[in-house]
Amino acid sequence: MNVSRLNKVIISLIAITLLFSSCSRFNRIRKSGDMNMKYNAAVKYYEDKKYYNALQLFEELIVVFRGTDKAEDAYYYYCLCYFYTGDYTSAAYHFNNFAQTFPTSSKAEDALYYNAYCYYLDSAPSSLDQQSSTDAIRQFQLFINKYPNSARVPECNNLIDELRQKLEVKAWDNAMLYYKMEEYKSAIVALGNVITDFPTTKYQEECLFLMFKSAYLYAGNSIESKKEERYKSALEYYSRLVETFPQTTYKKEADRLYASINEKLKDIKSNN
Repeated sequence: MNVSRLNKVIISLIAITLLFSSCSRFNRIRKSGDMNMKYNAAVKYYEDKKYYNALQLFEELIVVFRGTDKAEDAYYYYCLCYFYTGDYTSAAYHFNNFAQTFPTSSKAEDALYYNAYCYYLDSAPSSLDQQSSTDAIRQFQLFINKYPNSARVPECNNLIDELRQKLEVKAWDNAMLYYKMEEYKSAIVALGNVITDFPTTKYQEECLFLMFKSAYLYAGNSIESKKEERYKSALEYYSRLVETFPQTTYKKEADRLYASINEKLKDIKSNN
């Protein structure tokens, strides 16, 4: 066996020995009846970023210390352990519960912030379900309402803006999906919701144009008895577009569709 391989074997044996020693020590602490020693060990594990070990110990300690002076600190460490292990669903629940259980604690403000922040971290990309984004916005707003003078308020507002942008993209993508699937009635509603829910949306002009075009196509696909009513409705969407954006970049196509509608209405009238 060459020296290099021997050194690797020795290092592996040392690592295995330390691992077993560490596991053995943790098991002794976990089985110990000395709760103060167990608490100190849990804090040390936390400080050493061994959050899974700390979490197991604090899980027992928050029950044992309930109603004592150490209850608050033990429970807050417990919340933080969930946060740093990446279990944001459990962390959010426990941070919120901490704020409700210890409302006068100096940590209550941070706990309520972290509750909202966990929802933010759990927020999925805009292509996926956005329930966590919606929940995060609501929780940040609750935090701002409760602590309007908190130094964290500007950050909360920035995160809310970021989340709302994600919801805006999601709403736009959903509307475009209806449009591409030629579900024009649903597309009109979805595009209108983008404008209503996000008044400053960058998609406003395109939404208004596509609402008009969808109304035009929806009318064209209708049965004869419905076409006149629906073409007239489409003209209202045209008016809304050009009133809001007189120099719209879609003017050429919008005017072509507008002229087409008027021709079709003349034909309908002459055939009645």
